[in-house]
Amino acid sequence: MEKIRLGIIGVGNMGSGHFQDVLDGKCPKIEVTALADIDPEKLERAKQKSPSVACFADTLEMLDSGLIDAALIAVPHYDHPVYAIECFKRGIHVMIEKPAGVYARQVREMNEAAEKAGVKFGIMFNQRTNPLFMKAREIVQSGALGELKRLVWIVTNWYRTQAYYDSGSWRATWNGEGGGVLLNQAPHNLDLWQWIFGMPKKIRAFCSFGKYHNIDVEDDVTIYGEYESGATAVFISTTGETPGTNRLEISGDKGKLVLENGKLKWWKLKVPEREYCFTAKEGFATPETEYEEYAEEAPDGHPIVLENFAEAILDGAELIAEGCEGIHSLSISNAAYISSWTDNWAEIPTDEALFEEHLLHLCRKENRKKALAESADTPESLTERWKVRW
Repeated sequence: MEKIRLGIIGVGNMGSGHFQDVLDGKCPKIEVTALADIDPEKLERAKQKSPSVACFADTLEMLDSGLIDAALIAVPHYDHPVYAIECFKRGIHVMIEKPAGVYARQVREMNEAAEKAGVKFGIMFNQRTNPLFMKAREIVQSGALGELKRLVWIVTNWYRTQAYYDSGSWRATWNGEGGGVLLNQAPHNLDLWQWIFGMPKKIRAFCSFGKYHNIDVEDDVTIYGEYESGATAVFISTTGETPGTNRLEISGDKGKLVLENGKLKWWKLKVPEREYCFTAKEGFATPETEYEEYAEEAPDGHPIVLENFAEAILDGAELIAEGCEGIHSLSISNAAYISSWTDNWAEIPTDEALFEEHLLHLCRKENRKKALAESADTPESLTERWKVRW
């Protein structure tokens, strides 16, 4: 087999973008052979781009058609694990969009099904292909920063207008999306946080629900995390602030990293801070530093992750992001919600039953119908919508 036969589940914004990437030749080891969507108009638009592709109104019919080796799942968040598990039952390889799901138990069950099926399972964490994040991870994981002290990430350049939230009935609802900025915009950042710095042991969070928009879910978040080692993390994000900031700062015993404005800046201490603190004879002295700076244009990560998925199936390549890793960023967001709802600390792994109890209550309470507005937006490429904005 020289190419994998891919079926796309959901041909809305994300699914149609991935479809176009394949049609444009960005993923040479992939052929899209089937599409599934409940909206006939979306299927018709896709069909016009590639008349030979098979279209299905029922996803399970596509999975049983024998036309695909792998599926890309790009539907609303709650359904990511649902369709992934159906694929695993049939021995079909899976690539899911972020987030992995809405609640940890559902995602954990999906991961267990994937392991049992023995197929390839990836998640579209395309920002892991950004050279600056890759370099930051390499520095941190190698120990070059020494014992880690603190991560601070201010990522407030996710600005959205009310028109954005009014453009879809599922947007910014507990029933449709399962959350707000933490579930829609920030999953990439939460993934990179833990991918580079590791998972915290507990979370204290403050989520503001409908602070800047007429929505029920959170549009402003501050998270404080603590680690077994004593390291800490602060994460701030919102869709209601402009101009926004995207600044990641990581401090360790041997120096500091700052990622901002498309650059990675690295200050290296010539003497580790802990050693210098207790050996220096002057009260106001500071250790000398060396400085390095990196700036490299980020590639379009979506087709890279998708082509890597095909290479993993065909050639046994290592996946850029294993699907099972999606539970890490989701555990942080689940813990943030629990902390905010209960006005208390939340441990990681999260209390799955407590999270689901609160989520179910909010879903039942959310009974108002959204008035949808006509969108004046012009279509953006997948790259533009989800590239790193500094």
